[in-house]
Amino acid sequence: MELSEIILVRHGQANTGARNEASYDKLSPTGHQQAIWLGDYLRENLKTCDRLICGSLRRHRETVKGINFPENVQIDPRVNEMRYFDLADEFKLQTRTPIPNSHEEFISHAPKLFNSWYRGELDAVHESYLHFAQRFKNLITELIALGGRSLIITSGGVISMFIAELFKLGPDGFARLLFPIYNSSIHKFHCWGDEIFMVGYNATPHLDAKERHYAQTIV
Repeated sequence: MELSEIILVRHGQANTGARNEASYDKLSPTGHQQAIWLGDYLRENLKTCDRLICGSLRRHRETVKGINFPENVQIDPRVNEMRYFDLADEFKLQTRTPIPNSHEEFISHAPKLFNSWYRGELDAVHESYLHFAQRFKNLITELIALGGRSLIITSGGVISMFIAELFKLGPDGFARLLFPIYNSSIHKFHCWGDEIFMVGYNATPHLDAKERHYAQTIV
């Protein structure tokens, strides 16, 4: 049975001061540098892949440009992030729960939000919790059937949801997986038939050098 390899990469640091989807969706100067360093690492260590996929979001496309990998890029909106700001706005409207202003507040806010989303309690949202989980799983199923190595530039929520679904962790597990994911981090999965095994999580070898520690960012 042929081994398939799926490599998920979170985009570089985006606009950390944003309060809506549109303003968040661009890389910061640090995010651009993370992508360049990641590209150097991938070209030296990964060398090649059978397909390179990224979402249609600006931060995904800017990360791919910085990586500068030789393969042609396939744009697939199934790897796009959930619309967190829109979800948080609807959650605030229905529950009067303030939108978080710091990572510490986000850690408290996200599990409540994700559980409400999971239970179908948020009315005017872009997509359901189930749809968000399923659209990416559908892509992974297609890639496993193709075989080989797939490199996917995506977002922390997509990566966390995929792992949470893989291990049946539910919305609380989804939130806990999301909190520590570094910008430009690498997550690896090996696939045999229908079986998927996580063999790497949240790796940032391109940021290990002491002078690059400032770029080990979560938000």
